[in-house]
Amino acid sequence: MKNDKPNKRSNTFKQGILDGIPVALGYLSVSFSFGILAVTSGLSLWQAVLVSLFNLTSAGQVAGLSIMTASGGLVEMAISQVVINLRYGLMAISLSQKTDESVTVPARFLLAYGITDEIFGVASGADHPIGRRYQLGLMVLPIVGWTLGTFIGAAAGAIFPDFLSNALAIGIYGMFVSIVVPKAKHSRSILICVMISVVISALFYFEPHLSSAVSGGFATIIAAITAAAIGAAFFASDKEEGAS
Repeated sequence: MKNDKPNKRSNTFKQGILDGIPVALGYLSVSFSFGILAVTSGLSLWQAVLVSLFNLTSAGQVAGLSIMTASGGLVEMAISQVVINLRYGLMAISLSQKTDESVTVPARFLLAYGITDEIFGVASGADHPIGRRYQLGLMVLPIVGWTLGTFIGAAAGAIFPDFLSNALAIGIYGMFVSIVVPKAKHSRSILICVMISVVISALFYFEPHLSSAVSGGFATIIAAITAAAIGAAFFASDKEEGAS
């Protein structure tokens, strides 16, 4: 007979800590590259660390870094972060359907800070309702790993020679490529949307009139929204996925 009673041990702070270890180790290596990128772009060590501590978003931080170093405005920063990080709001809504009674409204505000792609994946894949203690435990080590990796990378970037710092700094872009390429290989719609965004970004970067009139942050926003809108309009019912 199936036992529907929740596994109390699996919903503890300790179990959350254990489940967060693989995520933390991955974050440590990725944020190392961000730390180097941040200091080579002009941020101080502690500025880079604070950016990682208060944001926990690789794509958002890289986009925000380019806006900061280009002396972009607050409106540009706000719009870029909303566009890039909108998925976290959807993840939070989805995860809220799986929480138990211990996750009160104040707790939701706190736990929302620690929702990332990987933390959401672990929590949503758990075979038990998500409690406040488990989710807090799941967040702790990834937050430490992301912040510590940024600190180590920023410290290393300050002492490494320029050629080595520049080589290591592109590691975080490699992570983005590794996420996109496998999906693009098996989905024509994703490939087309990626290519549209690449073409638009290239136009804003290489065309003199566009590059002087539109900042890098707004160019990223325009490219992302345009590609997503085209994808939604023309490929919303595309079922061609994964035929390898």
